[in-house]
Amino acid sequence: MQHSSTVSSLRSLSEYKTYLSAIQENAKQAFETTLNARECVTVRARQIDSLLAQIWSNNELGDHGLSLAAVGGYGRGELHPYSDVDIAILLSEEPDTHTTEALQKFVTALWDLGLDIGHSVRTLEQALAAASDDITVMTNLLESRFIAGDTTLLTQLIENIRSENLWKPEVFFAEKLNEQNTRYRKFDDALQQLEPNVKESPGGLRDIQTVTWVANRYFQSTGLESLLTNDFLTEEEFKKLSEGEEFLWRIRCALHFLSGRHEDRLAFDHQKAVAELLGYEGEAPNEGVEKLMKDYYRTVRELSCLNEVLLNLFDEAILQGNEQPEITPLNRRFQLTNQALDVKTDTVFKHSPHAMLELFLILQQHAEVQQITARTIRLLLANRHRIDESLRNDIRAQSLFMEIIRQPRRIGHELQRMHKYGILSAYLPVFAKVEGLMQFDLFHIYTVDEHALFVLRFMRRFSFPEGSQDDIALVPYVIESIPKLELLYIAGLYHDIAKGRGGDHSELGADEVAAFCQLHGISNFDTHLVAWLVRNHLLMSTIAQRKDIYDINVIADFAKEVGEQIFLDYLYLLTVADIRGTNPELFNGWKESLLAELYTATRRYLANSPDVRKANQERISDIRASALKALQELGLAEEKIEQLWATYDEQYFLRHRVQEIVWHTENILGHEQTAEPLVSVANFDHRKATAVFIYARDSQNLFARTTAVLDKLHLDIQDARIFTSAQGFTLDTYMVLDSATGEPVSSTAKIDKLLKELTIAAAEETMPVPPLTRAASRALKNFAAPTSVDFEYDEAHNFTVMGVHTIDRPGLLSVIGQVMREHDIQLHDARIATIGERAEDYFCISPSDSVMGSNSFIDTATQQRLRLAICAALDSA
Repeated sequence: MQHSSTVSSLRSLSEYKTYLSAIQENAKQAFETTLNARECVTVRARQIDSLLAQIWSNNELGDHGLSLAAVGGYGRGELHPYSDVDIAILLSEEPDTHTTEALQKFVTALWDLGLDIGHSVRTLEQALAAASDDITVMTNLLESRFIAGDTTLLTQLIENIRSENLWKPEVFFAEKLNEQNTRYRKFDDALQQLEPNVKESPGGLRDIQTVTWVANRYFQSTGLESLLTNDFLTEEEFKKLSEGEEFLWRIRCALHFLSGRHEDRLAFDHQKAVAELLGYEGEAPNEGVEKLMKDYYRTVRELSCLNEVLLNLFDEAILQGNEQPEITPLNRRFQLTNQALDVKTDTVFKHSPHAMLELFLILQQHAEVQQITARTIRLLLANRHRIDESLRNDIRAQSLFMEIIRQPRRIGHELQRMHKYGILSAYLPVFAKVEGLMQFDLFHIYTVDEHALFVLRFMRRFSFPEGSQDDIALVPYVIESIPKLELLYIAGLYHDIAKGRGGDHSELGADEVAAFCQLHGISNFDTHLVAWLVRNHLLMSTIAQRKDIYDINVIADFAKEVGEQIFLDYLYLLTVADIRGTNPELFNGWKESLLAELYTATRRYLANSPDVRKANQERISDIRASALKALQELGLAEEKIEQLWATYDEQYFLRHRVQEIVWHTENILGHEQTAEPLVSVANFDHRKATAVFIYARDSQNLFARTTAVLDKLHLDIQDARIFTSAQGFTLDTYMVLDSATGEPVSSTAKIDKLLKELTIAAAEETMPVPPLTRAASRALKNFAAPTSVDFEYDEAHNFTVMGVHTIDRPGLLSVIGQVMREHDIQLHDARIATIGERAEDYFCISPSDSVMGSNSFIDTATQQRLRLAICAALDSA
C-alpha cells in the first residue's frame, strides 16, 4: 500500500486513481481482518486529506488567500469507505480568472477520480452569511478541519461561527431537536424496523451526531469528549456511547465494502453477508442474522436512551439556564420540574419499585408533561433490575399496569416508552422473549415486539382518528359497541407473544394471555374472550383473503367459529389493527372492503341464524330482483335479461354483487353480437379497486393471456372470478390495483391502454402469452422457498380447490394458467392473496370435459401431474 508519505510523488490523474484504488483495497483487507471500524474511518480520512492536499498543491493553489477545509462527517475526521467527501473552499476575496480556473481544475480532478464530492466555494463573508441563513451549512462548518492552504482563513471562520451572534445555542438546540423529531417521524418513531438505516433510523448514528453538534455549539468544542469533561456523561455512559458508535460504524463499513457503494440501509439482501463478515454464526439458516440484529436493536435502544438523557440535559442547561426551577409537587414520589416529570429524591425507585410503573401512569394523566428529567431517566435505567417476581405479584404493581392499559390517552405512546427503557420487558418477562425477534418476510416491517406496540397504537387511533388514513368506515361504528377497550389492547399486546418458540404461536399465546389475565384479576368471561382473540387472531384475515366471502357456507362456518356478536366485534378491530401494525402500506382499500363485507355478512348471519340452503335461495331471489329492477330502470327489457340469465347457474348470482351483475348484463346486452370480445373497466367506490370485465367465447389460455396483460401494465390482481355460461361464454371479472400507488386505476390513458390490449389478447386465441416485461423485486431473491401445491374437494360447490403457495413474482398467475390449460383443467374461480413476499392463491377447478352438474373431482393422478408441473414451472423461474 502507498502511504501518505509517498503522496507527494503523485502528479497525474492515473497516479491519483492508482493510489486511491490501493488505499481502498488495503482498507477493505484490513477491515475484513481486524473489523476495526474506528481505524478504518479515521485512517481513510487522513489518507484522503493527503491526496486532496497534493492535488491542491499540484494545481498551484498554494496558501495565498485560499483555504481548503474538510466539513461535515469528513470534518470530524470520519470517512467511511464510500461516504461523500465534503469540502469547503474559503477565499479571502472574489477570485480572479487564474484562481477560478485553478479551482475548476482542482474540483474536476476530484470528480474524475470518482470521489463523491460535496463542495462549496465562498469568501469568508459569503460562508458566514450562508451559515447564518441555513442551519445545515452552519452545522457543516461547525465541524471544519484544515487540509491545505491559508490556515488563518479557517481560523477566522471558526471564531465567527462560534460567536454568540450566529445561531445562539438555544436556537441551535431547538432547531436540532426539531430536525431529530422530523427524522423520527419518517421512520414512524420505530427503533426496530426489520431493514433499518444505520445512519438515519432512530437510535442510529445521526442520534450520536445530533448530541455532538449540540455539545460542540454549547461547549465550543469538537468531538464527544466534551460531554465527559463537562460532566454531561458518566464514564459508563460515555463507554456505552463510544461502543455503540463503534458497533454501528462496523456495520456501516461492512455495508459499504460489501455493496461497493454508499449504502446505509441494512436491507434483507445485505443482512446475511454483513452477519458473516462480522463473525455472527449459527446452525440454523438465519441464526447469524438474528444474532446480529438482536445486537443492533439492543444498541440502538441504549443509544436512543442516551440521546434522550443528553438532549434533556441540554434542555435544562441551555433553555432553562441559571433560572430557578419551578417545582410543582404531584404526590409523595413525583414532582414537575419546569414541566418535566421528576422524582422527588434519588431513592424513590429503591424504596418504592412500583413507582417505576406509576411514572408512566402520571405521564398519561398529565397532558402538560412533555418529557422526563435526565436524572429520572438515569435512575429508572439504574433501578429496573428491581422489577422482579415479587413486584410482579404485588397488587400495587398489577393495579398500576392495568390502569395504564385502561387510560383514555397515550397508551401506545407510554407502552413504547416503557419498552425503550426496558421496563415493559422487566414487568412482562414473556415480552422480553420476543424483543428484537426478526420476522423473515416482506409482509412484516417491524420486529415482533415493535409490531405489537404498533398494533396498540392503531387501536388507540380507532377512538381518536388522526386523519383520513385512520378513517375506516366500519371502525367508529364497531368501536362504540366494545364494552372494555382494555381487553382489545391486551389481545393486541399478546397476539404474537409466543412467536419464535416453535409450535402454534396462537395456541401458546392464548395460554400466556390467560395467565396474565388471571394474575391481574380479570374475570373468567373476559379471560376467555381475550384468550379466544389471541388464539384466533389470524382467522378473519385468512377467511377474507382466501375464501369466497359471498358463499353462505363460508359465512356460516365463520359465524360458528365466532359464536357471539361481541367476539366478532373484538376480532374485527384486532384484525384491522394487526394488518396495519404489520405494514401500514399493505392495508389498502381492497383489504378494508373484504374485512368490512365479511364482518357485515357475519353480523347479519348471527342476528338471523338462517338455514343455509334456504338462505341461499332467498339471497339469489333478492339479488335477481334488485338487479332486474336496476336494469329495467336503465331501459332494458325483462325478457332479454331473463334470457341471458337463463344461461347462468346459481353460483353466478351467489358470487357476484348486484352492482356487478347490473354492470355485466348492461354491457353484454349492449354489445353487438360479433366475434370481438367485450372488455369493460369500472371503479366501484365501495370495492376500493378497479373492476375489469371480459366477456368472450372461452378459449385456450385466456386466463394466462389476460393475467399476463394485467401484469405487463403493472396492475396487481386482488381477486379473480371466472364463470363460464351454458352457451360457452366466459365472464371473467378481475379486481386490480395500480401497483405504483396501491389504489384503483385513475389514469384515463392507462385505462384506454388496458381496454385495447385486453381486447386483442381475448380475441386472438392463437396468440402466445405475452412475455414478462418486468423483473421480480430485488428483495424477493432473499426469500427463495419451494412452491407447494395442495388439493381438496369442495363438495358443496362440486369443485376441486387447488392451493398454490409460492414466492410472489411477475407473471405468476399467467404461468399457473398456462399449466392448467396444458393439463386440460377448467378454471371457475380464483382467490388471490399476496402476503409480503408470499403468494397464497386458490383456484376452483374441474376437468375441462366435465359438464355442468357432473362430478368435478380431479383424480389423484392428475393432481400429482399438476403439482409437479406447477412446481417445475415456478421454481425453475
